[in-house]
Formats: sequence, C-alpha cells, structure tokens
Amino acid sequence: MIDLTINEEGRKNAVLRAKERNIIIPTFEEMKHPEKIDEKFKKELKDIGLWDINVRNLFRITWKNEPVAKGGDFGGPNYIELPKELTGVDAKIVCLVGKWFPTGSHKVGASFACLAPRLVTGQFDPVKQKAVWPSTGNYCRGGAYDSALLACESIAILPEEMSKERFEWLEKVAGEVIATPGCESNVKEIFDKCWELRETRGDDIMIFNQFEEFGNHLWHHDVTGNAFEEILKQVKTDKHNVAGAVFTTGSGGTIASGDYLKKLYPHMKIAASEALQCPTLLNNGFGGHRIEGIGDKHVPWVHNVKNTDLIIASDDEDCMRLIRLFNDPAGHDYLEKQGVKKELIEQLHLLGISGIANVLCSIKLAKYYEMTDKDIIVTVLTDSMELYCSRLGELNEKYGKYTEIDAAIDYHKHLMALKIDNVLELNYYDKLRVHNLKYYTWIEQQGRELKELNRQWYDAEAYWGEIQAMGPEIDAKINEFNDMVGIK
Repeated sequence: MIDLTINEEGRKNAVLRAKERNIIIPTFEEMKHPEKIDEKFKKELKDIGLWDINVRNLFRITWKNEPVAKGGDFGGPNYIELPKELTGVDAKIVCLVGKWFPTGSHKVGASFACLAPRLVTGQFDPVKQKAVWPSTGNYCRGGAYDSALLACESIAILPEEMSKERFEWLEKVAGEVIATPGCESNVKEIFDKCWELRETRGDDIMIFNQFEEFGNHLWHHDVTGNAFEEILKQVKTDKHNVAGAVFTTGSGGTIASGDYLKKLYPHMKIAASEALQCPTLLNNGFGGHRIEGIGDKHVPWVHNVKNTDLIIASDDEDCMRLIRLFNDPAGHDYLEKQGVKKELIEQLHLLGISGIANVLCSIKLAKYYEMTDKDIIVTVLTDSMELYCSRLGELNEKYGKYTEIDAAIDYHKHLMALKIDNVLELNYYDKLRVHNLKYYTWIEQQGRELKELNRQWYDAEAYWGEIQAMGPEIDAKINEFNDMVGIK
C-alpha cells in the first residue's frame, strides 16, 4: 500500500526546504477541483508559463488547465471528440487531452502522487536524498519537473533510443540523466539500472518506480477518473451508453481510471492496449516497437488485471503512418476532402504516438462489439506531437515529401480499413494468465511478496479498494505539512 508513516527528521528537513522555496503542495482534491485553490495562488499563475520551473505550477497538475501556454485559468477537463469521418465507426470516441499539463503530458500527475506522500511524511528527505525516476520517457520528465518544483534533486532514467526532444529537455531540468540500452520495450534494462543505483548509492537515493508505485494507480483512479466522469456528464445523453475505455497499459497507471468508471458504469468494457510488435499481454510475446511511452515485456505491479476485459494490439506502422497524415499539410488537405472539419484537423497535433495507438484500439473495440452511435468510448492522449517533431523529420527523410497519394493510402489502409485482428476478449483464465506474468518480473526479479501477488487476484476487491480509498488520508498529510510550512 502507500505508506504514510512519519519520519520526523525527514519531514523537518522537507518543511524547512519548503519554507525556503515558498512551496505549498496541492491536494488530490484541488487537482480534481482546481476551483478550490486559494485565489492568491490563482492570481500568481497569471504571470507564469505552463512549463515554467515555478513552484506555483504544482497547482497546474490537473486536467482542467486553460489550454494556453501562459497565464491560463482553470475550466473543465480538456478533451476532443472524434467523428465518424476520422474513425470510420459510429461510436463516439472521446479523448482526454494531456498536452495542457506542465511538460505536455499527464505524467506529472502520476509522478507527483508517488513523490508527494513520501515528501510530506518525511520518508523522502530532500536534503539527503535524490529522487530516481525510471521511465520510457514522460514519467521521468514529469518526475524531474516535480522534483525541481519541490526543491528535490533528481535522476532520470530512460532508454537511449527515445526521442531526442525528451533528452534535450531533461538535460536542462534533471540533475542527472542516465540512458539505458534499447528502445521503448527495454524496461528490464531500466530496472537493472535501478538495482545498480541501489547497490552503489544506497540511502542517498529513493527510487520511484511508476510500474510498482501505487501513487500512480491512485492518482489516475481519483483525478483522471473524475475528469472522465465530468466529461461524460457533458457528452452523454439519455440515449447514450458508456460502452468502453481503452488505455495503452504502459506503467499500468492510466488504466486505473477505468476502475473508477466501471463503478459508475458496471457494464462497460476496459481494454488494455499494447503494440503488436511486443504482444506481452496478448500472447506472452516480446519485441521492440515505435509507440513511445508505453513500456513492455512485463505486467505492471499496479495493473488491476482482474478488472480488464480485453487486450487489443495496434501495429506501430499504423501509428507512424498516421502521425504524418495528422500533421502534414498534404494530410490535412486530404482529411478535409473526406469531410473532417477544419477545426478538428487543427487539433490533431494533440495526438502523440501513444494517443494514436489508443484511438486505433478504440476503433477496434467499436468494430469488435459492432457499436452504434448510441455508444461512447473514452481514451487518453498522454502527450502531443510537440514531443515527436524529430520523428516526423526522420520519416520525411526516409520516405520523402508527403503527398496526397500518401495521405489517401494512410487514411484508407491504416485508419478506415482497421480490422478486429489481435483482439482478445478475456475470460477468467485469460485474465489469470496475464496476472500470473507478474510473477516473473516482480517476485523473481524485483523481490515483491508472493502473498501480495495472490491477494491482488484472490482478494482483489479489498486489495484495490484499500488503495483507491487513500486519497483523503494523503490529503490530510499534505494539509498538515502545509500548515507546518505556514505560507499563507
């Protein structure tokens, strides 16, 4: 669970550091409902850029930021709806947009929820320790950013083949950046580096591994789940059925928002998405792929597999083709000819590579269940193409100038013609097979307890429910810490 035991010395150091840096830490409740943030802090945000390394941007860890680069206020959750002209299906596909977080990705929320409980309880001592953020990209960026805002030193770990934009940004924000061998799917190499740091640096570091940190699960269950709930109240009418939610599994965090939604809409389907080139959940497979940011070759410790209904794999070639269609002028012209409204075309940059994978798997889900215009599917756009411009450049260099013919092929072959292949509807033993894959990573390699693994499955409702109920208790610790800091 999330340990909230107080370490007095560490908390004393954290309080002193917060007083020196004028730090006030937001609560989960404020992240869900930023209208509750003190007006004084809202006024300060008027002069602060969304990505600025400024302590007040802690209050911008929310889905409800006004979509502007500087000085924005708060409103409703940022989302877009994708029409049939773009998806080829009648079902309404609603996408929660991650671009309007600091760093351009919602991962600042997951990393905050891992660090903040340790900081306010004193378990993490910002004077004596460095925060280590192992990731395939956005999480270590979020961790480095949150560390900078919370006056903590950070170490970012990510695979060497991730986009150069990630490395260039991290070099400016993280205290140390470590590149591990391989690509997106080489998660074990990241874990191996963590063990090396434990052995060589000991108590001087604390590792916040998103794949096993329940703050990641809790933040998405509470904050992302709440954002989806608000959106559905806007887009759902009496005729609509909330039919499904689709998430690339990655660290296993975002899919926790599906757990939240399933309490509201028990008949909906939760689909876990992954790359076809590394079908670990689908058929115990392995491999490398180009859908950056989703992690592979294991089942995250924080993934409640028992609540997952389907596994859907997307071909990374489809994703890479569509980033050109969605971001090149020739692609925009062709989409407009197919009836896609210009206002939506201008927002397609909001879909990063993993966001496109989520959309493709949402389309597959709609086709698999023969959904109609009465059905709603929700999904997440973790980040935007702002973080992958170099990938577009690489594709242009490899294939040449993008043309109308390229756009026609990509639209019809890689979007409209999607089939329901590589979709697995899970029965009890399918789910158990996926859950049991956790054993090899987490029990054999990472030293977790077998008893806990079994409890995740055989006592699932109580186990996951205990974690999902911890928000108010953490908020109480945050408020207690803020009172000790004494900034008004």
